[in-house]
Amino acid sequence: MSFMPTGTVYGVLLNFRAEVEALAPQMSQPPYKAPPQAPVLYVKTANTWSPHGSAITVPAKVPEVEVGATIGMVIGADSDVEGFVLMNDLSIPHASFFRPPVKFKCVDGFLGIGPAMRDAQEVADPAQFSLEVRINGELRQSVDFSQTVRSAAQLLSEVGAFMTLAHGDVLMLGCDAGRPLARLGDRIEISAPGFETLVNTLAGEQP
Repeated sequence: MSFMPTGTVYGVLLNFRAEVEALAPQMSQPPYKAPPQAPVLYVKTANTWSPHGSAITVPAKVPEVEVGATIGMVIGADSDVEGFVLMNDLSIPHASFFRPPVKFKCVDGFLGIGPAMRDAQEVADPAQFSLEVRINGELRQSVDFSQTVRSAAQLLSEVGAFMTLAHGDVLMLGCDAGRPLARLGDRIEISAPGFETLVNTLAGEQP
């Protein structure tokens, strides 16, 4: 049986250097006028969760979706990290990720979750994580987690300073720039050394 969260799943924006560089011009404009000083979080609500191997339905009139390949930290009983899991944080393409509209990120099924949690005891340093995204077998993105703005430990510490993360919650490490696009019928595979590959396909709405 595939891993599924038992708590809340949180995404984080602007945690890859390339993503920050791409959006830097927007950060100096109103209403923000400066880069954020704390992690920028959003919630992937329970209606978005799709297990490994499932078909994810894309709404009618949405020609393509953006693949957000990442790794999530699964929170343990003592607010530590119990393990790590691959995730596919899908969204409908939109103009700005600085304040993500819920309607584009919390569509039913728009979070592929990965077949199994990797025990945190097996991981020496999350900065050594790397993953690859393949669409229909073609390599479309490589992600190097040494390029994050905040390390996994720093991210956990900064988020924990203003909110309590409960046992079973998941905090994603962020999605890099250059997210690939996928269409109906596409098979999306997210793989990383030490993890079981996460696979989902995109399906159309039933008439």
